[in-house]
Amino acid sequence: MTLLPVAAAQARVLALGRAVDSVEVPLHEALGRWATAAVVARRTQPASDLSAMDGYALRFADLSSPFHVIGESAAGAPFAGTVAAGQAVRIFTGAAMPAGADTVLVQEEAARDGAILTLAGEGPAHAGRNVRPRGLDFACGDILVAPGERLTPARLAVAATGGVARIAVARPVRVALAATGDELVEPGTASPLTADDALPESNRLLLRALLADLGVEIVDLGILPDRLDRLTHAFATVDADVLVTTGGASVGDHDLVRPALAAAGATLDFWRIALRPGKPMLAGRRGDMAVVGLPGNPVSAFVTALLFVRPLVAHLAGAAQPFPPVSRALLGEDLPANGERTDYLRAELRDGRAFASTIQDSSMLRTLARSTCLIVREPHAPTARAGDSAEILMIA
Repeated sequence: MTLLPVAAAQARVLALGRAVDSVEVPLHEALGRWATAAVVARRTQPASDLSAMDGYALRFADLSSPFHVIGESAAGAPFAGTVAAGQAVRIFTGAAMPAGADTVLVQEEAARDGAILTLAGEGPAHAGRNVRPRGLDFACGDILVAPGERLTPARLAVAATGGVARIAVARPVRVALAATGDELVEPGTASPLTADDALPESNRLLLRALLADLGVEIVDLGILPDRLDRLTHAFATVDADVLVTTGGASVGDHDLVRPALAAAGATLDFWRIALRPGKPMLAGRRGDMAVVGLPGNPVSAFVTALLFVRPLVAHLAGAAQPFPPVSRALLGEDLPANGERTDYLRAELRDGRAFASTIQDSSMLRTLARSTCLIVREPHAPTARAGDSAEILMIA
């Protein structure tokens, strides 16, 4: 069976989702979400020519003459008159330039004796010096945030300055999480299983944490036993935009996620991808709900969630660029040639170089916890040497 390449699988997963409705929220509720419509300035900034320095507003053409100071302009309290030849107005940073003035003489280059002002330095080199012209930042009607851009603190601030009070964003994406396996128990709880047979379940917590900054609404289906009827009922009745399962996606007698999804009315789009770790991942749809079945091994679950679940949720939430950004680093040591699957090696960045963990077994969660990045090795990549440049995904 030919395994589906990672990039092709990512594109198909995004196509499984159905865009969620948009809502308008106040600015303080929009942080970390994505704009689903353009945020357009309702005013010009600055709304008038402003002084960029403390000093004196005057006419550049009169620079060689003494000036008569006729008033003051401060932020929120502009000078109401007009500056004529030989006149100046005391002005402060952020204050509106008075009519007739086109330049600001900074106070360090000014000498004042009562109402008489003279030049005490070289003065401004040209007209318009130390002035922020009207519309320097943006004009009314400009797009301040494009659809699909994430609403960062700076983008919220520019929206506010543009006179915008509410922003269109996607409603929170509903993500249902289900862990499957008779061996699983809730962490720290008593179990009917012996200590050697019980495994504290960590994948739901991992997925919650991985999606937390996306503003999702979690539907926790808990730990589901390896019983076809229980799995089928859970999958058939859940109300969510995305269903994410962990475990039970392989080919063993107790791997019942695929048949349970089929019995619940879901259609499988693909199963198994050219990825390590995470080969047995599956994806499909039940009605308008996208379904992603992740492997049970926690490292495999993390990598597949990073590459597929998180981008899917971000895509549904309106992100124009939902995939994790790829950067580069120099390798700290040699790496062997790669096989037919894209490999994501847990690694640490030390002194600007990436060092892959010695053991990459997908069950070793402690290795993941110590890693700060994943080194990406493309299928059939040749031997890499220390000092070679490599693609990495930052994870911490």
